[in-house]
Order: sequence, then structure tokens, then C-alpha cells
Amino acid sequence: MPSQPKRPTALTIAGSDSGGGAGLQADLKAFSAARVHGTTAITCVTAQNPQGVDAIEPVSASLLDQQIAAVCAAFPVRAIKTGMLYSKELVLVVEHWIARTPDIPWVIDPVLISTSGASLLKPDALDAYKTKLFPRAALLTPNISEAEALVGKKITDPEAMREAAKVLFKTYGLPILVKGGHLGAGPTALDILHTGIGEWLLQSPRVHGVKTHGTGCTLAASVAAHLALGKPLLESVIAAKKTVTNAIKNTFRTGHQHVLNP
Repeated sequence: MPSQPKRPTALTIAGSDSGGGAGLQADLKAFSAARVHGTTAITCVTAQNPQGVDAIEPVSASLLDQQIAAVCAAFPVRAIKTGMLYSKELVLVVEHWIARTPDIPWVIDPVLISTSGASLLKPDALDAYKTKLFPRAALLTPNISEAEALVGKKITDPEAMREAAKVLFKTYGLPILVKGGHLGAGPTALDILHTGIGEWLLQSPRVHGVKTHGTGCTLAASVAAHLALGKPLLESVIAAKKTVTNAIKNTFRTGHQHVLNP
């Protein structure tokens, strides 16, 4: 009998996007692209498409806990990525598991607002995010609007991105990846990684004429996937940046919608 190939497992704790472009659907595509087995713990079911979010229905805290427990009991989880957590109750479930798994790297994508402008986090959940999750994570991956909300300042250029990353690192004590894809419409798409021991400007040519949905989810999930493969953080971030760039370049259309293709 031929030997069976082995793959590490990554877990995404995130909301479901009925349009298939963001959320856990995007995360699973990113895991698969890196040849990592993807597992899920669903936080919310949403009715959404690339144009907007029409409805959000969270699962119970008990059900989220049971999903994570079921995955961790059966699979050798090597990295965990969180996306939309929505409520304080669900954030506290995640806190319980991040405390129980100190040897597993957690990539926290602080999903606050959708690309279309819908609020994806209840107000009372933000403090729990900041105090319970951020200090224990391996990486925090805010986009421009999320970084603005966390530091309380507008970000209009790369220098402001750098300052925001430094402030977030100083405040929470973990590596910060500020995702700058939504910063203007210049020739390059910029991300800033600040680890406390170094700072890296990651840039790629901006792809014009494509309206993307789910790039932030894909980037954070791809980082988690490469961490699951045993790569160090910087190498994982660089690999994830390449994945997202290629996913945008190879976007396909279905009807009037552009779909990322990692």
C-alpha cells in the first residue's frame, strides 16, 4: 500500500460568508493553496455578498466551544486564525482556548468593519479583544480602517502605517502586520510588518480593474497556514503576501462578481 501524504492542520474561527469570498470560505481556500488541511469553528452565519452584509446570526458560546474542542480532539492543529468574532461572549470562548494552547501560534485578524461598511463587532467586545486576545497572539493583522480604530488616528500614507504599527506593538506587545491594500490607489500595494526587533515594508504591484473581496481574510489565513507548516513568522508573512498578490492577479469572474483565486 503506498504511503499516504501528510499535511498539518490549521483552524479558522470565523464567520461564514454566503457569497464565498471572505470569512471562513476564504480561509479554507488559503489553507488549501498552502497544502494545509483546513478546519473550522463557525462564529456567525451571515447573509452577504460582495456588495454588503444583510444579516448576521451568531452561534451560541457553547456551540463555538464545542466546535473548537471537536477539532482539537481529532486533529494536530498547528496554527489558528481568528476572523469575525462578533460578540464579547464569543471572544471569551476564544480567550479560553488561546490560554489552553500556548504552543500554537494564533493569528488574530481583528474584524471590526466589513469592506462595505457594516459593523462586524459589537461595541462591548472590543475591550475583550484588546485585553484577552491581543497580548497572547503571534500576530495581529489589522487593515487600514481597523488600525485607525485601534490607534484613534487617520492613516493616509505609509509613514502613518509605520507609526500605527509601532503604537500597536508598544500597546499590546505582539508583532503587527498592518494591511495597506485599501490605502489609496497608487502603483503599489503596501503592508507593514513590525515585530519589535525589525520592520519590513512589503510591496507588490497593485492590480487595477479588479474589485476584490476577502483579501484581508486570505492574507491572515495564509500566514496561519505557513506557520502551520513550521515556517518562521517573517517567511510566513512574505509567502502570504505572494499568495494574495497572485490571488488578485488570477481573479476570475462569475456573473458580475470578481472572485479571488488563491
